Amino acid sequence: MPKLAFRRAPSYPTFSTRTGRALPSYTHSSMARDGITNGVNGVGASNGVAPMANVRHAHTHHVRHTRVADLSSDFDTSHPTEVRKYLRTYGLTPPAVESFQTQAERCLKLLSLKPTPIDKFQYLTHLKATNVHLFYRLLAENIKELTPLIYTPTVGEACQKWSEIYTQPEGMYLSFDDKGHLHSVIQNWPKHNVEITVVTDGSRILGLGDLGINGMGIPVGKLSLYTACAGIRPDATLPLTLDLGTSNEQLRNDPLYMGSRRPKVSAQEEQEFLDEMMAALTERWPGIVIQFEDFKNPFPALERYRDHYTCFNDDIQGTGAVILGGFINAVKRTGVAAKDQRAVFLGAGSAGVGVAKQIVEFFMREGLTEDQARKCFWLVDSKGLVTNDRGDKLADHKIYFSRDDNDGKQIKSLADVVEYVKPTILMGLSTIGGAFTPEILTRMSELNAHPVIFPLSNPSSQSECTFADAMKYTKSTCLFASGSPFPDYEGQTPGQGNNMYVFPGIGLGTILSKAVNVTQEMIYASAELLSTSLTPEEHAKGWLYPDIARIRDVSVTVARGVIRAAQASSVDRELALRNLSDEQLDEYIRERMYDPKLEKLLVEEELLHLVKSMQGVEHKL
Repeated sequence: MPKLAFRRAPSYPTFSTRTGRALPSYTHSSMARDGITNGVNGVGASNGVAPMANVRHAHTHHVRHTRVADLSSDFDTSHPTEVRKYLRTYGLTPPAVESFQTQAERCLKLLSLKPTPIDKFQYLTHLKATNVHLFYRLLAENIKELTPLIYTPTVGEACQKWSEIYTQPEGMYLSFDDKGHLHSVIQNWPKHNVEITVVTDGSRILGLGDLGINGMGIPVGKLSLYTACAGIRPDATLPLTLDLGTSNEQLRNDPLYMGSRRPKVSAQEEQEFLDEMMAALTERWPGIVIQFEDFKNPFPALERYRDHYTCFNDDIQGTGAVILGGFINAVKRTGVAAKDQRAVFLGAGSAGVGVAKQIVEFFMREGLTEDQARKCFWLVDSKGLVTNDRGDKLADHKIYFSRDDNDGKQIKSLADVVEYVKPTILMGLSTIGGAFTPEILTRMSELNAHPVIFPLSNPSSQSECTFADAMKYTKSTCLFASGSPFPDYEGQTPGQGNNMYVFPGIGLGTILSKAVNVTQEMIYASAELLSTSLTPEEHAKGWLYPDIARIRDVSVTVARGVIRAAQASSVDRELALRNLSDEQLDEYIRERMYDPKLEKLLVEEELLHLVKSMQGVEHKL
C-alpha cells in the first residue's frame, strides 16, 4: 500500500462504510497528536539534548470521542501502519506487518503443539474470537485438515465438555424462563444484519444424547462451516441454543453445568416456546433463514413452520440430500436399475427416515411409482425389522416404511435381515459402532458385485464400520461413504457424506434468492447438483463426492440449483436473478461470498477513499 500523506482535515465527523459508525474528527493538531502525520515531538537524545514532552497546547488533553477497536478483526497483524492508525490499534500490536503466509505458519505451528483434538478445538475457538478473518483464511486453506477439529468428530467431545471448557460468549441462549419475553432478549444480539441462524435445544447431539445447553457447539461449528464453505459473512450468523431443560440427570447434578436444572419441558410447552421464538426472530430479521439442528423429535417443528417461515431441518433434509447426492453416483456405478435395488437401513430415527424419503423421490424420478419406491426399503430399529404386525406402537415417522409383506415373520437381528432381504444397499444411521460386522460385510460382497455400504453415524467411534473394514471384508468391491472422516486404505480414499457438502449451499441459495420458504424441490436440487459437481478426474478415481478442498466451488453449484428450484416454485423474491444465465448466476453468487483474504484490502480502500474525500473538501475550502 502506498504511503499516505495527510493534510489538514475538516473537523466534522465522517462515517465508516465498514462499520457504519462515526469516525473521529481530525484537525491538524489532533492528527499530529495521534501520530498520524508521523511527526516527532521534542528533540531526540541523539543530539545531546534531553527529549521534552510537548505541553504547549492545553487542549491536547480534552476529552473526545475515541473509536473502540473491534477485537475480532482490527488487531490483524497483516494491516499496514496507516491502517492501524486509522483503526486506532497502532502500538497495540507488534510493529511487523506480516503476510498471510507468515500468519498461517505461526497458527499451524501453534496448532501442532496442542496435544489433543479438544486442545486444538479450543485454540481455534480463541483464534476466531480474536482474529476472525485470519481464522477463516486458515480454515479456507486447510479445510480438510481443520474441519474435523471445529466440527465432527471433535465437536462431539467439545459439547460433552462445553460447561467445563467455557471461556467466552459464543452465540445466544434463550431460556424457558424467558418465555413471554423472547423478543426483548433477542434485541440484545449486537449484530444488526443476521441472515441465518442455526438453532438447537441440545436434546439429541450427534449420537451423544441430551446435552442441554452444552449442545451450543453444534450451532457454533455449523455456522463456521456456513462461512468457510459458502461465504456467508460471520457477522451475519447467529448460533442459537434453547435452554428447555434436560433429561440428562447427570448434567442437572453437575455443579459446572451452565444451563437450567429443570427436567425437559413437555412437547406442548416446547411448541409454545418455538412459536414465540420463530415470530421474534423474523420480526427482528424478516429475511432470516432458520436451520433446526439436533432436536430429539424434529418432525413436528418442521411440519409446523416449513410453510410459514424460511426454515429447514438439517438432520432430516440436509442429511437426506447429502446422502442422496453420493447415492445417485453410487447407484449409477452399480449398474443395477432402481426397481431392483433393495435398501436395508439400520436406524429408523429422523435422520434414517429423512434419508430414505429423499431416495424414494430419486427412485420415483427414475420411473418407479411412489409405492414401488417405498417398497425398496427395509428399516431396522432396536426391536428389529419395522413391520405393521410387530406388536408395538410405531412412531409416526416410521409408519411410512413399515413392511406389510413379512408374512408374520419378526426378524430381530441385522444379520438375519440381511439374509432375508439380500440387499444391494446397506445404510447405517444407528450410532451403534461396529454394527456392520465382518460377517455382514462379507455377505454383502457375496450378494453383490458392488455393494453400497454407507455407515453414516457420527462421531467416528459410533460409525457402523470403518473404511478399512469395509474394504477388507468386501475385497475392495464396495461403494463406500461414511458420516465421519476415515483415513485412506491401501491407496483408496473414502467418500464422506458430510452435510457440509449441501447445507452451506442451501443456506446461501436461500439467502440470495430471498426465498420465503425452503421447499422440498430446493432440497432435492441441492442433492442433484451435488451429484453433478465432481470433476472428470474425481469420477475416474471412483469417488462418490468431490474433493472437500473444492467445497466453495461445490457450494456455488449447489446454491445455483437451490436458486433455480426456488424460482421454479415461485418462492423467490430476488426476481432479477431469473434473467441470468447459469454462468452469470454462478458469477453473481461468487461475487457475494465473503472472502477473508479481501477484508484487509477493503479496509485499505476505505481509508484511501476517506483520505481523498478529506483532501477534496480541504481543496474546496
